[in-house]
Amino acid sequence: MTLQELASRLGCRLEGDGRLEVDRVAGLEQAGPGDLTFLANPKYTGALAATRATAVIAAVGVDGAPCAVLRADNPYLTFARAAQALLPDTRPAPGVHPLAAVAPDATIGEDVAIGPFVVIGAGARIGDRAILHPHVVIGPEAELGPDCLLYPHVSIRERCRLGARVILQNGAVVGSDGFGFAHREDGTHEKIPQAALVVIEDDVEIGANSTIDRPAVGETRIKSGTKIDNLVQIAHGVVLGRNVLLAAQVGIAGSTVLEDNVMLGGQVGVTGHITLGRGAMASAQSGVTNSLDAGAFVTGYPAIPNREWRKASVLFRKLPDLRKRVAELEARLAALETDRRGGVP
Repeated sequence: MTLQELASRLGCRLEGDGRLEVDRVAGLEQAGPGDLTFLANPKYTGALAATRATAVIAAVGVDGAPCAVLRADNPYLTFARAAQALLPDTRPAPGVHPLAAVAPDATIGEDVAIGPFVVIGAGARIGDRAILHPHVVIGPEAELGPDCLLYPHVSIRERCRLGARVILQNGAVVGSDGFGFAHREDGTHEKIPQAALVVIEDDVEIGANSTIDRPAVGETRIKSGTKIDNLVQIAHGVVLGRNVLLAAQVGIAGSTVLEDNVMLGGQVGVTGHITLGRGAMASAQSGVTNSLDAGAFVTGYPAIPNREWRKASVLFRKLPDLRKRVAELEARLAALETDRRGGVP
């Protein structure tokens, strides 16, 4: 694609030769001829002068590029859109592979691509232009909206519902049984059937080997625009609001509600039956044990306001020295007390 074509498509002002062509994206330091790169973080400005890229996406006022420049108000967002524009089209041809097993009463939309060893259960509905890669399993009466993309080994259990443009990475499971057991008098456990629904709304992406559990009653719901990283566990009855971001290895216990725009760092654990208010954030490896107000930013275990945690972490590093100083003060006080008593301890 020529730079002029790309600039027009992205709505950027081009500085340089619009006839030059780019066909892939790369980082500043790795880019070479034919590559498009970007500068969004000022700390990488020093690497700009040495880049070998054909063109760079940069904000107004950024100087020193040895190549063509596409000016953008938001270079990182523009880079994301450029990467989409330059991405090779790897969409499989529409059709049902002869090695797929599709129930006779399943409903398959137009221009759907179903790969080998896909299994689609009775009464399932697959929306237009969906792509199901090899070894995907769609349970009975499950529903997929249009333009869904399911990578190999994804499992959608019975009656679960997916909206439009949902992306599920390899090995993701939607509708696995929630962890529900009742104690018997003899100390053993009786399984509570987990037969309710999981509903995933439009434009959700779920990472590889993440699991979304179904509850015994009610529903588990992931609202539109939410993005979930790899190896995340969403327990039964959880509700995730719109545009929530969950990094890898987050675990959320049952019946917890995350309101819109909540962000959780990697390995954050959230206890059950609490609410995290709109826009709340938790740093990586935090343990959230209580409800959070809207806009709260917490860190640590148990999670406390980030500013308090930062102060406490400074003190924590000083504890060995403080312990030594306290011991010395105690010894001096004991000596003074002995002197006051005329040498009698």
